Amino acid sequence: MTTYVFRCQDCGPHEGRYPIGTAPDRLSCPDCGASSTRMITAPGIGGGHSPYRSAVERTMASADAPQIVSALPGGRRRPTPVTRNPLHRKLPRP
Repeated sequence: MTTYVFRCQDCGPHEGRYPIGTAPDRLSCPDCGASSTRMITAPGIGGGHSPYRSAVERTMASADAPQIVSALPGGRRRPTPVTRNPLHRKLPRP
């Protein structure tokens, strides 16, 4: 079932649930009984716990309340490998 939003001229928006593709273009308002038209709204895509969805939720949460780092991450830094190939000496340096 999909939730569709209808707008009454007097009472404002109200919702109706119908299977996809079966929602009427007009519906009577539950408050006043007047005819209300179906509005085009953003799809309610949600649900599921995919890695993408988790990343989006973490990003949204950090916008309002970022985590505070109190220490550097543990572990040693790996040394930069040094090449002994003589051809690499001719390459430009950054």
